[in-house]
Amino acid sequence: MKKVFRNADEAIHDIPDNATIMLGGFGLCGIPENSITALVKKGVKGLTCISNNAGVDGFGLGLLLETRQIKKMISSYVGENAEFERQLLAGELEVELTPQGTLAEKIRAGGAGIPAFYTATGYGTEVAEGKEVKVFDGKNYIMEQSLTADFAIVKAWKGDTMGNLVFKATARNFNPMMATAGKVTIAEVEELVQPGELDPNEIHTPGIFVQRIFQGANYEKRIEQRTTRK
Repeated sequence: MKKVFRNADEAIHDIPDNATIMLGGFGLCGIPENSITALVKKGVKGLTCISNNAGVDGFGLGLLLETRQIKKMISSYVGENAEFERQLLAGELEVELTPQGTLAEKIRAGGAGIPAFYTATGYGTEVAEGKEVKVFDGKNYIMEQSLTADFAIVKAWKGDTMGNLVFKATARNFNPMMATAGKVTIAEVEELVQPGELDPNEIHTPGIFVQRIFQGANYEKRIEQRTTRK
């Protein structure tokens, strides 16, 4: 099975309108910059995007929001994007806000084939509305359904041509579990190497979970809020 693609345009070529897509990253760290740009260029619309963040204005998922290609966002932290706020308040964007840890577990469970789980997080809040509640050891828990996607798009530090991936630092927060939860997983990497060049002890995602991989280019790696000492 050929896994290596020349670029993002080729790797995302068959993503259709109305697809559900997971996009890795934590803030602006470890986001699939090349693939997002390719999706904007392709013009695919009606997307349901599952991502911890919604990017910022003019970068990351903010690019897809500006072009109105996203129909629904399933996210945790969205406070850095003014266009996201505008679309939400105007009723132009469906939004499903999920506690960060719950979102991570919904994705991990989806990749592990677990359809649902119980968590105390969100009980007694709007998060719990309409969800089943059970009591375990005298404590209330709500049932959360897991998440999977038509496509999972992740960004790794290094990868080999077999699809084995190594993530760096904070990029490990959502990328590895998303890589297991997509029917088709697309990985863009900063450095693409040959099989055997990666230390097996350092591989975070085995290649069996990855269907497509390409070496990205021109990463900006922006910082959401830069704080410096006076």
